[in-house]
This record gives sequence, C-alpha cells and structure tokens, in this order.
Amino acid sequence: MVDSIANSRTRDLDRLLLRSGHLVGPNFEPSPELRDYLQEDARVLVVGAGGLGCELLKDLALSGFKNLDVIDMDRIEVTNLNRQFLFRLEDVGKPKAEVAAKRVMERVSGVNIVSHFCRIEDKDIDFYNDFIIIALGLDSVEARSYINAVACSFLEYDENDRPKVETVKPMVDGGTEGFKGNARVILPGMTPCFECTIWLFPPQVKFPLCTLAETPRTAAHCIEYAHLIKWDEVNSGKAFDPDDPEHMQWVYKEALKRAELFGIPGVTYSLTQGVVKNIIPAIASTNAIISAACTLETLKIASGCSKTLSNYLTYNGVEGLHTKVTELDKEKDCLVCGPGVLIELDTSCTLQKLIELLAEHPKLQLSKASVTYQGKSLYMQAPPVLEEMTRSNLSKPLFELMERTYSGTVHVSGTSIKNNKKTSSLRKLRVAYKRVDGMTEMDTAGGA
Repeated sequence: MVDSIANSRTRDLDRLLLRSGHLVGPNFEPSPELRDYLQEDARVLVVGAGGLGCELLKDLALSGFKNLDVIDMDRIEVTNLNRQFLFRLEDVGKPKAEVAAKRVMERVSGVNIVSHFCRIEDKDIDFYNDFIIIALGLDSVEARSYINAVACSFLEYDENDRPKVETVKPMVDGGTEGFKGNARVILPGMTPCFECTIWLFPPQVKFPLCTLAETPRTAAHCIEYAHLIKWDEVNSGKAFDPDDPEHMQWVYKEALKRAELFGIPGVTYSLTQGVVKNIIPAIASTNAIISAACTLETLKIASGCSKTLSNYLTYNGVEGLHTKVTELDKEKDCLVCGPGVLIELDTSCTLQKLIELLAEHPKLQLSKASVTYQGKSLYMQAPPVLEEMTRSNLSKPLFELMERTYSGTVHVSGTSIKNNKKTSSLRKLRVAYKRVDGMTEMDTAGGA
C-alpha cells in the first residue's frame, strides 16, 4: 500500500522528468538521476510563511522537493487563520516558520523542512547561497528588495560584462492582492531583477498631517493619527514597534477614541494592523493559484523539463478569470543586478576612506557599511564581536586587503534612504585602482 501511494505521488513527476518533449529547456536530459537529484540533493528556500508561503511549502513538497527551508520572523495571529491553512487556533502565538514546517512534514512523508524563526537580515549572505532556488512569498517591498540584492550579490560578470551562468541565483517571486496576483521568474543578469521593475509597485498612500490632525474623514485617518501623531505625544522618545502587540493595541484604542469623537465608523483591530503595517488583503484561492504558478516555475528551473516563464505573469479574478504573460525588460544600468557601480580609487585609499565615500556617493548614499571581498569579511558593523575582529582593517589600504588586485568586485551592505525611509541595502562595487601611469584597470580593459 505504501509503495502504491509513493508511486502515485511520483507518477506525474516521472512523466515530466523521464521523457523528452517539444517544450523542454536547452540542457534537459531525461533520466532517473534527474528525479533523484530533485528529491535528494536540491535545496529550495521559501522566504515567508504567510498565506502564500504556506501554499508554496505544501506545493513544493508535493512536487518532489524533499529538502526545503523556510524563514519567517512573525508569530501566528488569529487574523491569519482564515487564509493560512497550515495554522490552527492552538497555534496562535507560535512562530509561523516552525508550525508551517511541522504541519507539512506531518502530511507529506519523506520531506525534510528546516525552519528559521528570524529576520531575513539576521542570516549571513552565504546562508542564501546554499540553495539552488529562492522562492518568495512576501508581502513587503523592502523584504523583496533585500532578498533580490542578496541573490544578485552572487552574480559575477566576465570581462565582456556578460553574466557567468554558474553564478546566477534564480528567484521565483509571487504576490497577491485580493483577487489579483502575479508570479515572476528572476534570473539575475539575464532577466530584470526586482529593482529593475520597482515601478510596478504603486507608491504607498500617505495622508497629509493637517488632514489627520484637523479633519479626519475615514477610519484610516483616525488610525494614522494615533500612529503618527498621538504616539509621539504620549510616548516621547519611545520608538513604535509594529510587531509588538501591546503597541498595536494602544494605537487601536486611541484610534477608536478619535473615531468616536468625529463620528467615524469602521475602526477595527484588523484594519489598524493593515493600515500601520501596510498589509495588503489576501484571499486563499488567489494564494493557491499564484503558488501553483510559482511552484511550476521552480520545478522548470531546477530540472529544465520545460521552458521557464518569460517573465511576468498576472492573474485577475475580479470579474471572471484573466491571465497574461508579459516580457519585462532588464534595466541596463541597474545598481543591483548590473555589473556593479564603478569606483576608481588610489592604491593608498584605506577601507575607512572607502566607507566614507560610500555615504557621499550620489548613487549609493550607503551609511554604516559593512564590506566583503570574495566571501571574506573585511569589515562588519555588527555583531560587536565581528566588528572588533575586523576593526583593524579600517586603517589598511583596500588595495592590500584585495591582495593587490588592480580590479575586482566588492560587496557592501548598509543603510540607505528610500522614500524618506531607512532600508537595509546591498550593493556591488567594481573597484578599479589607478596605476602609476594614471590609467585604471577598467581603462585598460575598455581600450583592449
């Protein structure tokens, strides 16, 4: 009986991986070894264990991937239960990643899922390099930008600025909003990355402070008043933490008082969370459809059994059903997935001076930067132990730290300002040093 169940689970997978076809990828070779690779060796990371992340974990496990990791920083709330099907009432308060991994392993035999209950920034960049594909189930533009920058940091270019295929870290990204959704394939250096198409995301709605303070008209106005104005008045100097239930409850109660004063209905705790955290409403059926598309693309990338999506699929279920595929263009001078920002330095330039230049650079404006070269940490701002270990490098010439190489790629991470908000950023630098004759390595390469 067990064998028959196992055979039924791999039957459709075998049809894809054990025989050729007209739509297969250029390097596809059908074989039992390919199926074994997917089941035994391939590791896929799911980022996010919310509505879309739960679906992704389940779909990937049922599609033959047996080695999965999931990372999420949130705990389960009652409001999650209507669409995040892996969670139960008794799970409220527990880490999403841990419960999601446990539930899928209970239902799909032979699958091993490692959970990580932490922020995505808490993991070393090398952690993300251990996976063949990164599948995103996120509801945050900032989190997508960070993972996109991490994946693009592994990308290397040859002397003709062509991406080296073996350094491409594929990503499959999904997003939903009510009855609408999208799925996309990101192959850094080959297709547009997230940053190339940041214009796809509409700017966040901002309310004038005068409206919030004097003439509120909606429940959202009352919530933002409590969040942006009242909090600072009452809790001077105390930072608001949107992930702290006590802070959110305080904002909710103050918003209720404000709404009653102006006779405005509609303030609820759920709406308060949505406005403060900019949470987009989600519907279970949309999550299931987009997850299915993302899982199929993950399987195609990992095996080559079919040509991948090129490269952005949209789904609209508001009035009937409509899907469309659009081929978006890569931005030639993208700061994230391009060859890197060119910085020309003297060989005497110290690591400390470089960090200062990054903060002043018009394109980068990166403060509190950490610097790595070929996987080696030259200077780390945190944690304190690493900062102390690498502090002595600050006074050394970067040229010496790069082993007297006249050109090379350096990765930097720090804080940048985007839309008047501080965000974590990763950037790639093409460092070129001036020789005695005044020429740089890049000048020499360009003239060859």
